Amino acid sequence: MEIEDAFARYTRRDWEWESVDGTVRLAVVGVGGFARQRALPGIADGTYCETTVLVSSSTERARATADEFGIEHVLGYDAFLDGEAADAYDAVYVATPNALHGEYAIAAAERGKDVICEKPLETTAERARRIVDACDDAGVTLMTAYRLQVEPAVRRTHDLVDGGAIGEVVQLHGSFSHPLLEYAGPDTWRLDPGLAGGGALIDLGIYPLNTARYVLDCDPVAVYADTHSSGEPFDAVDEHVAFQLAFPTGATASCTASFDAHAASQLELVGTEGKIRIASPFGGIVPHEIVAESGDVRTEYTGPPVDEVREEFDYFGYCVLTGTDPEPDGEDGVVDLDVIERAYDAAEAGERVRL
Repeated sequence: MEIEDAFARYTRRDWEWESVDGTVRLAVVGVGGFARQRALPGIADGTYCETTVLVSSSTERARATADEFGIEHVLGYDAFLDGEAADAYDAVYVATPNALHGEYAIAAAERGKDVICEKPLETTAERARRIVDACDDAGVTLMTAYRLQVEPAVRRTHDLVDGGAIGEVVQLHGSFSHPLLEYAGPDTWRLDPGLAGGGALIDLGIYPLNTARYVLDCDPVAVYADTHSSGEPFDAVDEHVAFQLAFPTGATASCTASFDAHAASQLELVGTEGKIRIASPFGGIVPHEIVAESGDVRTEYTGPPVDEVREEFDYFGYCVLTGTDPEPDGEDGVVDLDVIERAYDAAEAGERVRL
């Protein structure tokens, strides 16, 4: 594949092969900052989903958000579990703390509702497997919310790698740091291992992990990791993590993540015949700046802005409406959690762990 071929029609939705009518009515379960600031606006701007129900621990606060977005129904968590207003939605978006994903995703599946669930899918691979099994048993769609898999910069990178534009990938470098305490207090659930399942690795490191698996189209066979925490309030979770993945192709991925560093992210792939670098892929808004080298050809490309959250929900809605299995499905979420668990094992043992 030539680099120019991948960048032609850069924002194309190659998953959208036919026109469909209708929308998927969503119950948004968990109305935290990301849901209010990114998910609800993304759904509203999209084509294939609409929000009809909000589920929150504080229905009073959630009503202001419901009024802002024209959402009719506001429920508490117990009311949702009891099946109240079940006729008002077709699917759920689970955006609660990680350890609560399973309870609400499984309840939705058992009611015949399709599910899109934030990553990580749960706190452990075993708990995530219960969600997958419940959705399989109910015959409903399950998508793990890996929005970068439908984001144009990462999707075009996948095309370049798959098309051999940089030869065989030898090295992948990914990093994501986010100064958590600038945006949340020390009592945030992300620092509670019982609710989060871990720290920087499971919350931030999952981005380069899943993206590496996606662009390389295979799963790692071994992992080595090192974690560090400087003390309170990070004493119960990993504040910083570095991990290395070995893939069956011979490629290695070297990744880092941090809860306590300047906000930054990067992704670079080095192949036998070229390399690709995406500027700031994991920070929430991808600038779509790509530098690609193939042989003697070097191309710097800046694509138009695209809301990857809107793309994610439109992709989910399209899959539900067309009966298509989403690429980032429940199994995708289980594999990441298995790798993360083994990475924590490797960090504790101080040795490489096979997968």
